[in-house]
Amino acid sequence: MHASSPSRRTVLAGAAAVTALSGVPLLPGRAHAAGEAYRWRNVVQGGTGFITGVLFHPAVRGLAYARTDIGGAYRWEDRTGRWVPLTDHIGWDDWNLLGVEAMAVDPAHPDRLYLALGTYAQPWAGNGAVLRSEDRGATWRRTDLTVQLGANEDGRGCGERLLVDPRDSDTLWLGTRHDGLLRSGDRGATWQAVHLPVTPRPTGQGITLLVAAGRTVYAGWGDSDGTAANLYRTAGRTTWEAVPGQPTGTAARVPIRAAYDRHTRELYVTYADAPGPNGQSDGSVHKLRTTSGTWTEVTPVEPGGTTGDGGTDSFGYGGVAVDARRPGTLVVSTNNRWAEIDTVFRSTDGGRSWTSLKDTAVFDVSETPFLNWGGDQPKFGWWIQALALDPYDSRHVVYGTGATLYGTRDLRHWAPRIRGLEEASVRQLVSPPAGEAHLLSGSGDIGVMYHERLTASPSRGMASNPVFGTSTGLSLAAAEPSYVVRAGWGDHGNGAWSNDGGKTWAPFAAQPAVARNAPGPIATNADGSVLLWSFGAGHPGHRSADNGTTWTEVASFPKGAVPVADPVDPARFYAFDTTTGTVFASTDGGLTFTAGATGLATGDAEFQLAAAPGRTGDLWLSLKGNGLWRSTDGGATCTRVGSCRASHTLGFGRAARGAAYPALYLVGSTGTITAVYRSDDEAKTWTRINDDRHQWGWIGAAVTGDPRVHGRVYLATNGRGIQYGDPV
Repeated sequence: MHASSPSRRTVLAGAAAVTALSGVPLLPGRAHAAGEAYRWRNVVQGGTGFITGVLFHPAVRGLAYARTDIGGAYRWEDRTGRWVPLTDHIGWDDWNLLGVEAMAVDPAHPDRLYLALGTYAQPWAGNGAVLRSEDRGATWRRTDLTVQLGANEDGRGCGERLLVDPRDSDTLWLGTRHDGLLRSGDRGATWQAVHLPVTPRPTGQGITLLVAAGRTVYAGWGDSDGTAANLYRTAGRTTWEAVPGQPTGTAARVPIRAAYDRHTRELYVTYADAPGPNGQSDGSVHKLRTTSGTWTEVTPVEPGGTTGDGGTDSFGYGGVAVDARRPGTLVVSTNNRWAEIDTVFRSTDGGRSWTSLKDTAVFDVSETPFLNWGGDQPKFGWWIQALALDPYDSRHVVYGTGATLYGTRDLRHWAPRIRGLEEASVRQLVSPPAGEAHLLSGSGDIGVMYHERLTASPSRGMASNPVFGTSTGLSLAAAEPSYVVRAGWGDHGNGAWSNDGGKTWAPFAAQPAVARNAPGPIATNADGSVLLWSFGAGHPGHRSADNGTTWTEVASFPKGAVPVADPVDPARFYAFDTTTGTVFASTDGGLTFTAGATGLATGDAEFQLAAAPGRTGDLWLSLKGNGLWRSTDGGATCTRVGSCRASHTLGFGRAARGAAYPALYLVGSTGTITAVYRSDDEAKTWTRINDDRHQWGWIGAAVTGDPRVHGRVYLATNGRGIQYGDPV
């Protein structure tokens, strides 16, 4: 994000140092450069990402917040029945802040909201930050931390790791993975380190949860070995102690989540032997009567039992939420339970007895058909760590999965509660020149979708036969647009073709042996008669001239390169070898490749080569900070485009009225700001078409215009799904 020169101050305390933005709200809507006004919306996929936390406000009916691992935070608007994105203003340079590690609300001040941001706690990632809002996320102030957070790492479903102190709204607590506990006395503007009597272990979990029980604050410690304490408390602001009598052992190694029943004064804690969302094989649920210090195990089902098919049902526990209206009523979720499928258990007697809500669940996924997973019935869920119970409606329960958010109003009928919340990591975009659908997309985890409408989840769901997890390639025959091919990690083969524009698919009759372990990008030539399939660094490309029935190795194709077809001449293919900075071309239908322009930038597999539609040999090469290059002779020579300082991805759309060349769409920079640009004059000049409210972090995977609608652009994001923009 790019705030306008705020004053900064640094506060040091112990091991923590924090840089604070003082007095400057991050207001949406200010553009860095003159541009054209656009209306931006999500292409509706219907969720598709991991919901890591849901938080109902305890004092405001109908107000809730959700967080995701890579796609930002959202506010629920009860009046419209939609989630409103709150962090789309996060820009290119701050891409690491689009993962939300934790969130907190202030029960005494309903308009206050706090977010702890930071996707990765790795050496190559930046530090975290805290956003604080006085208007429910409409505007923000930001404090930069000197520690890292890990919203997309193991343990991302734990929490919350951020808490407003119940005794003082100005005091906040923040648990980190590697740097202990931080406290703020000025509502998140500055932070100081607080000593917690723990023995660190290099597991990367640190503090997994913070929760208030009356006027006492509890902290979960995720780096215990199973014998040492993992739950601590304080009734003050500086001194913490281990909670006496707490459970130990493998099944209680990591405290995942906690919830406090103010009526019975009992604290419920879910545990597992690993932080999750993967890798858990044991777990338990315990409650602490805070008035007496008595612990009681209330685990609904003990992991490790024998299933009906003779297997072992191993899992942990994830979410927990208490009913604010009914004493002793609560829900907990299993997590990583693959044999019997995860469930949500409900108890009305303080955990003495439980009912599995899965057993009577009726699902309606008609609004998001991809949840049928290629034809199967929807599963109750997996990765259930986000679980919430409406404080104003005892029968209103919601829980997150690795792909959506389900909700019920009667404890029996469930449906996605996902409108407005789109979290896909999008890899490929194709906008056909004709046909029913204006867009085909390829994403991580959910494969390829056929978007017959932009405003509704695709009626066909995910492309099936075969079903893909992550899509690795998507290509349309320019002269025969009804023919499309795709590649990815499939359940019954890793490649498929379509003769109806992507509505229905058939797997290739065969695939190269290497495709089983390394499916990569794929391309079809202009008339669909030849396919080229690449398989990553170190693996040779393969060619098929019979629609995938047989494949032959192409020795001269640069290993690991992305194949690009000429949109006019079926005999021509191109590729850019990132190891040598060389453009390669084929004029014999992909049988052989020869080197052309060389000495360009090297060493990055994400460099992109694109061919202009309706022209032969007209190539554009995006080399990130080394700019945008063009060849009009099929890659024999390349010239740098002077109007562009940096280019990450480039696409084409319908030409402007009176223009002879397609519109160009660029994610890159013409000066100092990485943004989305359009050119209607063959890259002589560029106009910025997004603004500071709409930046979406890292957006360097794919961009394309619509060949039928001038000005319309489709943009792939890494966590905010597909954005599409139209001129206002």
